[in-house]
Amino acid sequence: MLDPVILIQVLWTSVASASFQVLFTIAFALVLKVTGIWNFTQPALMGVAFYAMYVAVNWFALPLLLAVLAALAASAVLSAGIERIAFRALRRRAEEPITYFIFTLIFAQFVVFVLTLLFTPEPLYLLADMVPQIWLVGGVVVTSWDLIAIVLSAGMTAALWHWLRATRQGQFMIAVADNADLAEIYGIDKERSFLAAMLLAALFTTAGTYLFATKLALFPELPLHVMLFAVAATILGGIGSVFGAAAAAVAISVLQQFSVLVIASRWQPLVVFAILFIAIILFPNGVRWRGRQRIADGRHSEDGGAAAASSVTTQD
Repeated sequence: MLDPVILIQVLWTSVASASFQVLFTIAFALVLKVTGIWNFTQPALMGVAFYAMYVAVNWFALPLLLAVLAALAASAVLSAGIERIAFRALRRRAEEPITYFIFTLIFAQFVVFVLTLLFTPEPLYLLADMVPQIWLVGGVVVTSWDLIAIVLSAGMTAALWHWLRATRQGQFMIAVADNADLAEIYGIDKERSFLAAMLLAALFTTAGTYLFATKLALFPELPLHVMLFAVAATILGGIGSVFGAAAAAVAISVLQQFSVLVIASRWQPLVVFAILFIAIILFPNGVRWRGRQRIADGRHSEDGGAAAASSVTTQD
């Protein structure tokens, strides 16, 4: 029988490790929900954010906080450019979803390839010293990175939940996600909501990259694997349910970490692919349970559009 302390340790480690996966998943699921685009440019955003931090820290000796801000600026500019130049042009031509898929996938691979040529194809560490402070709590190893990761991911997720429910722009974004053309009739600028979704995705991707980069090395194939994880969580959590996808990301991470108890660690990445296959074949609309949609979105299924439309019509 396994020691309970070992089980608690694996659970704690998996929840902490899920933090950056949750942020990447929210970035992916939010853009899909608002724009309807399967945005596979996330590896490009992750790569740009990582190397912006790397250059700021290792070439210019800037503090890590300034490096993160530089990464956010770089990823935000890239994300806004993708929306304003590429996605808007594709929408004007009324292109099919497959066109978006091909463009985003090729663009991501192009950016990752260029970054690899400019820097290195070898694993690259952001910091020279990445050893966190360690405490022993009831026999369970807890690190400073674990605490930062959990607090940051939970705080950003809660902030997004509140922003979507309590702010005018958040309600506008929900209305556009429900029906972009109807929202526009009520005076909501759908293009602004599309851009806001992309910028929020850049914010969450940068935060996820920061957490990732302060724990692990980056190598060229990894951003693609991270994106596949986000896709699996988005499908399993229910397409259109941002917070359902976040919950699924935690569940997949826990399952992946606990798999080391029965299979060798080198087989762990295959768990994500297996879950992706199962989700596509058996759960194309996500795993559903009573009240999940209301909990996942933080709203009634149709109240968001009505509330946003109402708030617009009452403007002076």
